[in-house]
Amino acid sequence: MESEMTKSELIEMITEKQEGITRREAEVVVNTIFTVIGDALATGDHVELRGFGSFTTKQRNARLGRNPKSGDSVMVPAKSVPHFKPGKELRERVDSSAE
Repeated sequence: MESEMTKSELIEMITEKQEGITRREAEVVVNTIFTVIGDALATGDHVELRGFGSFTTKQRNARLGRNPKSGDSVMVPAKSVPHFKPGKELRERVDSSAE
């Protein structure tokens, strides 16, 4: 069974699990974390959260792609894309919950 969690559901979980934190405070914290990680990646830095994982950027080379609508070949320019590598503890927790 697959499910996904939205940002608002994450905020709601935080307010339920942490007594004394309002929904607004949790929202500010979550938004700040996402902004800081995004800003670091945008400037080429990496973010490492021990036990959770690391966020980096990877460089994709320019390549020849295909327009799916017309079938024409098009050049896709080089670009940086965000990449997440889970930490050992996170991988082990996910793996043990799958069993």
